[in-house]
Amino acid sequence: MGNVGQLLADRFRCAGDVGDFVVSGDLSRDSGYFRLGSDVLCYGQCSSGVPAGHATDSLHDAGGHVVIGESTIDIPFDPAQVVDNLRSERYRPTWAGIKTLPGSSIFRGMYYLVRPMLAVWARKYLQRLYFRGWDKIPFPKAPVDTTVEKVFERLLVYAMKSRKVEKVPFIWFWPHGSPSCTMITHDVETTAGRDFCSQLMDLNDSFGVKSSFQIVPEKRYAVSQSVLDSIRKRGFEINVHDLNHDGRLICNREEFLRRAQRINLYRRQFGALGFRSAVMYRNIDWYDALEFSYDMSIPNMAHLDPQQGGCCTVLPFFVGNILELPLTTTQDYSLFHILDDYSIRLWKEQIALIRQKHGLISFIVHPDYVIDQAARRVYAELLHYLCALRSKGQTWIALPGEIAAWWRLRSEMKLINVGGAWRIEGKGSERARIAYAVRVNDTISYELAGYAGEAGEPCGAPLESLGRS
Repeated sequence: MGNVGQLLADRFRCAGDVGDFVVSGDLSRDSGYFRLGSDVLCYGQCSSGVPAGHATDSLHDAGGHVVIGESTIDIPFDPAQVVDNLRSERYRPTWAGIKTLPGSSIFRGMYYLVRPMLAVWARKYLQRLYFRGWDKIPFPKAPVDTTVEKVFERLLVYAMKSRKVEKVPFIWFWPHGSPSCTMITHDVETTAGRDFCSQLMDLNDSFGVKSSFQIVPEKRYAVSQSVLDSIRKRGFEINVHDLNHDGRLICNREEFLRRAQRINLYRRQFGALGFRSAVMYRNIDWYDALEFSYDMSIPNMAHLDPQQGGCCTVLPFFVGNILELPLTTTQDYSLFHILDDYSIRLWKEQIALIRQKHGLISFIVHPDYVIDQAARRVYAELLHYLCALRSKGQTWIALPGEIAAWWRLRSEMKLINVGGAWRIEGKGSERARIAYAVRVNDTISYELAGYAGEAGEPCGAPLESLGRS
């Protein structure tokens, strides 16, 4: 079994051993769905009951078999396995009514062959037909799934009960105590989108928002050094978007490795730190072939993507040496052309849910799809809303590279106790804040303390409630 105490310590960056978790009994041969209490869905092996094949089945409650002792916490499953299954999308499909497009290479190949010749109305019709019934998929939960956050918080409750403590200090998720983080990214798919980038930067700059542009290196459109320089000189970020956007990146391992070599060459040529695959096609087990600091190819929940699933978390996480910055909101194309919704209603709902878990609010807004004035108006409304949150101190709007750099710094920071006071040590600690996870019955709320200071001085500011999670 994985070191659950270390799993919690890595997540929260708390001090010392959080709790001693021990698996009880023999784990089931097969993995499946089970519950942890009434509101937490898990996927993995379980020793106290038979895991179910589908999320809609009658589910065994493993929470009733957790035994909290003074020295150990006996649990009938491996939390590290459950978290990995969720974030790595290793769970079984939860509804057989919709098929994953990568599973049908012939259909996918035919679609991408004729896609450039299809009128927009034809593409919309086919896509709406394909995604029919998306809102009936039970798991991951739409419009935002925070199952991973719930698992971690439930484990922390068990650990706090075992140690008979009401508060656990940890290093807050975002710099300067920001309650959440926001990033905006632009995948450039066509020549028209490339040519619109300058106007899109003008719009972003009018709100004081910087964003990243993911550039397709081959075949789609010409990529001159002057285009790259013009984006970078204005303070925006450049990342690599697939290789040629033909939908065949993950068809097979050998082809992926060949393409990964060229993608890595473009990383160096572009001076890019981040990557996103086309159409959010992904295979997390192949990521070790990519030489990037971070990836942005895994959605939180993917009901409106050809490859369904989702990582079920709203916070960044490491996949080997690569940091994953998950997409946590609906893509602009899906909003406008599949849902036929020209408003920010759904985005606002998703933002609220992500903020409840103090997560990463991440967007894909394609230059190609906001050329139209109606779509551009919606995007401007979104920028206005995000800037209002920023002005109230409710979110930190940053470039993906800035977010990845912070998350890596945080992963190396240490929380230590000196003379009865907590302080943070490590590079970047002057931006870090100490927070407390507070147990209220079986729930966790968060309270924020003062700044750690440049040299990691003790925090003495009054606690500031961040609300129940």
